[in-house]
Amino acid sequence: MSDRYIVGVDLGGTSINVGIVPYDGGTVLGMRSLPTDVPRGAKFVVDRMVRMIRAAMKDARREGDIPADGFLGIGIGSPGPLDRETGTVLETPNLGWRNFPLRDLIANAVGLTAVLDNDANCAALGEYWQGAGRNVRNLVAVTLGTGIGGGIVLDGRVYHGASDLAGEIGHMTIDSTGRKCKCGNYGCLEAYASGPAIAARAVEGLEAGATSLLPSLVDGDLSRLTAETVYEAIVTGDVYAKEVMRETAKFLGTGLANLINVLNPDMIVISGGVTRAGEHLLEPLRAEVRRRAFRKGFETCEIVVSELGGMAGVVGAAATFRVERCGGLR
Repeated sequence: MSDRYIVGVDLGGTSINVGIVPYDGGTVLGMRSLPTDVPRGAKFVVDRMVRMIRAAMKDARREGDIPADGFLGIGIGSPGPLDRETGTVLETPNLGWRNFPLRDLIANAVGLTAVLDNDANCAALGEYWQGAGRNVRNLVAVTLGTGIGGGIVLDGRVYHGASDLAGEIGHMTIDSTGRKCKCGNYGCLEAYASGPAIAARAVEGLEAGATSLLPSLVDGDLSRLTAETVYEAIVTGDVYAKEVMRETAKFLGTGLANLINVLNPDMIVISGGVTRAGEHLLEPLRAEVRRRAFRKGFETCEIVVSELGGMAGVVGAAATFRVERCGGLR
């Protein structure tokens, strides 16, 4: 049993996840999750995070017989963009925060040193340390959800770029005259392959006359149709839903081929709700990447589904603290 532990905090627009991670990896203790409740304001969210951290530490002491000085610090993953040096959330649409000193508010309230990084970067580092990428040197993690996030790990360290903006995979352009993205640009990957984008494309096809059982799954109200509905239809064998997923795979494959040609990673790890489609997504996705990427780059890059799932952010936030304050992971 380890005698050193790190608090991992994964803050999202929908939920907050907190767990206590052994310094050397292993079973996460005191794990808990609560809604973020963004409309109740930043102070409420921070207070909730602090209460969750304290409760998780209390549970972990009981579960793991941790000494009082056994907690080294706190790693926090947050939507960005961020200023890691000052621990500030510069701007995040999902939370509505601007120039918000999240790191220091948490550190001062709990009484432990804290570090802050982008939540997608944390998820990537978590997969590298304890998940699908634990046996590789370089990986890219792609999170498919309401948006498309990404993190890049090179030789065990997150690549942040010149101003902490590296890894915005969802905003690479795959069609210069394509769909408008929420970021204001046109043709972003996120505008085609995020959860809401999948639903929007499905609705467009239905309105154009496509035959499918999708409308029956939402009682004829297409405004209720989500990417989850598309997955449900795929399971039943719906031909149109499968076609929507094949198109999604082509868009994602274009983006992943770009990543392989630029970064030549050992592995790309995909996580998020879209992966529930399984081989209906992965088979055509790999085929599209094979078609577009340099052959050697494709052959040396595994494309896999996350092993940590919803735990990646918590484990990765703790890993971020270890890297920043204690050295590398391996």
